[in-house]
Amino acid sequence: MSSFKDLGIADELLKGIEALGFETPTPVQELVIPTALSSDNDIIALAQTGTGKTAAFGLPLLQRIEPGEHGVQALILCPTRELCVQVTNDLVNYSQFAHQYKVVAVYGGASIETQIRQIKAGAQIIVATPGRLMDLMARKAVRLDRVARLVLDEADEMLNMGFKEAIDFILASAENRQSIWLFSATMPDEVRTIAANYMDNPQEISTGKRNQTNENIEHIYYVCRADNRFATLKRVVDANPGIYALIFCRTKIETKEVAEQMIRDGYDSDALHGDLAQADRDRVMQRFREGNLQLLIATDVAARGLDVSNISHVINYGIPDEIEAYTHRSGRTGRAGRTGISISIITPKFEDKIRLIERKTKAAFTKKNIPTGIEVCEQQLFHIINNIHTQEVHYAEIEPFMGRIYEELKDLSKEELIKRFASVEFNRFLAYYRNAPDINIYPRGDKRNLRTEGAAGSASPNGKMIRLFANIGEMDGVSKKDFIKLLSRTFGVPNQAIGHIDLNRAYLHFDLDAAYVNVVREGLSEFTINGRRIRLDDASAKKENRSREDKSFEKWEKGGKKKRK
Repeated sequence: MSSFKDLGIADELLKGIEALGFETPTPVQELVIPTALSSDNDIIALAQTGTGKTAAFGLPLLQRIEPGEHGVQALILCPTRELCVQVTNDLVNYSQFAHQYKVVAVYGGASIETQIRQIKAGAQIIVATPGRLMDLMARKAVRLDRVARLVLDEADEMLNMGFKEAIDFILASAENRQSIWLFSATMPDEVRTIAANYMDNPQEISTGKRNQTNENIEHIYYVCRADNRFATLKRVVDANPGIYALIFCRTKIETKEVAEQMIRDGYDSDALHGDLAQADRDRVMQRFREGNLQLLIATDVAARGLDVSNISHVINYGIPDEIEAYTHRSGRTGRAGRTGISISIITPKFEDKIRLIERKTKAAFTKKNIPTGIEVCEQQLFHIINNIHTQEVHYAEIEPFMGRIYEELKDLSKEELIKRFASVEFNRFLAYYRNAPDINIYPRGDKRNLRTEGAAGSASPNGKMIRLFANIGEMDGVSKKDFIKLLSRTFGVPNQAIGHIDLNRAYLHFDLDAAYVNVVREGLSEFTINGRRIRLDDASAKKENRSREDKSFEKWEKGGKKKRK
């Protein structure tokens, strides 16, 4: 493998990339940099995200800038504000020991007057989103007639976002350009059209086949019924302790719902979608980059430009419509030489789509069973044990307290002490998953279907519905919709296993498939509402209790009226 020096990089730039910790070039850098440094050929580089594309075009671009010339010599177009900022910061870092190139980022959502002042101060390289650059050109603040080199970064994403007309106008305006360097993870027809219209006999460089995914990524999918998707997501997350994941949803509404439910269930998560104000968007992305969020739930559009190198998993909460979208999603993990896992949670009708993506991307998909409750608990337990084993001990600081610690624990044997330490966090998962049903879908006729929570007709063997009583009602702020969500999302009960619900002021009756009664009974016993524990009983034995609940409500209501008087 060659070194950056072998590629022809100048010494002052070599110091910059060495200071950043780069030692050897990636395949796309090895292929692009020598050509970009030695010729004015147009270049089409096909490479996945996270493979070092910024350095591949950034280093030769910096090296070919004429330091004594003022005015815009190079232009880099990016699809999003976040990518603009990232590319600009990278160029500044590469050149920290070299000539202080004037690099200016221009994008929407920031002061255009400030950007105009920065450009007039002598910008040599502009990193821009197409829309803001068009605004600046309309104001005569930017001229492209002296631009020698023009880079299209993530060209497929820019076209997917509707920037084709802007790109056409910008490329036509850079009439004296010497070369165009086009970088893309995929090569749809729209990108080919750009190349045909504006590039002269481009040299094509590829580190993989068209639409091919990163080889460092493992592709897994789980099949569940539609009403078990959220339960499956939680099991997948819980079965991977230490997960640091980007979860993709199809719509803004779905993104909000999934994020809200995950937050309510205690996960370090947040949402990223188009309805967020820019300040909120920046705050969420910053928290995720810094590792203060374990899970980021996002739409495809909102996640564009998000560059985090150590994402362990990408989870598709439903398969995307376009194969290119899957390639981009999965490319958010397994970056910078790391390995990653791309997980898809789908319903049975989408298994054919998995096969299609497999053929088109040359990625090998593995179908796995949804983790059972016991398997989740096992993974969590040994994660806890590993954390205890590798825990750093500050001996000097803890030593003054050891005498009292020994005294407090002296009656416990070594074995009992280990069990108790391991149980501190393990008990929480055990309480939740102890009686969790199997939610996998098995072949028709398989007896295990009788124990799944999502199989059609996966009732008890005789399909019996039980009428139940719960001591919660309208006075507790409970609605039928909320109660159904509680049963389906928290306990994994499919909608077809929930029958008629009668909601009263202080209690409710509902029909539930007998196969899920024990799961719901034990699960609800862990909840409290308005300071009292939720109780679930057979409705046939609760006539007396129902009367008592009514009297309790009447007493509460009368007390409220007296206070109001």
